[in-house]
Amino acid sequence: MDFSFTEEQSMLRDTVASYLSDNYSFDQRRAALKAEPRWRPDVWKAFAEELGILGAPFAEELGGLGGGVTENMVVMEELGKALVVEPYLGTVVIGGGFLKHSAYAGASDVIGKIIAGDAILAFAYAEPQARYTWQDLKTTAKKDGAGYVLNGHKAVVIGAPYATHLIVTARTGGGQREAQGVSVFLVEKSAKGVTTR
Repeated sequence: MDFSFTEEQSMLRDTVASYLSDNYSFDQRRAALKAEPRWRPDVWKAFAEELGILGAPFAEELGGLGGGVTENMVVMEELGKALVVEPYLGTVVIGGGFLKHSAYAGASDVIGKIIAGDAILAFAYAEPQARYTWQDLKTTAKKDGAGYVLNGHKAVVIGAPYATHLIVTARTGGGQREAQGVSVFLVEKSAKGVTTR
């Protein structure tokens, strides 16, 4: 079995590494973490517009590069080497992954916004009582007309301060600690009733 990168994957790796070498020194990272908004939106825009890496794992018909998990791995490895704080994992890997495999009718629109650098997603799954046990949920989702009303509290939502959308787990059935009855919702952070601190 051949585990070598394709020519395109090698070019992707080299492009990301070169950009980060020129634009993401340890001192630049430290300065970004000390000042609001504690990340670099200009770097995020460059990831979208100059490098196109926010579209690496998405289909070409959605505006992506037509890659998949290997392209995500290539990008993540280079971002890890530079200790990049921008929300690639939450937005592209987790959020984009959920959207790609969901039945949500608006998924392609949100993916398009991710690729353009206009949507940032954060995964809101952890709850204070759960100690990172994903199925231990007090957050509930009740059907209300064509949609749902979510009630609950999430904790330690990495990337939430600058997210435009939250991927929220909520209980639609079963008991508090049961694996059955857990659903996933895409919530705009600006939606009525959403508060963050």
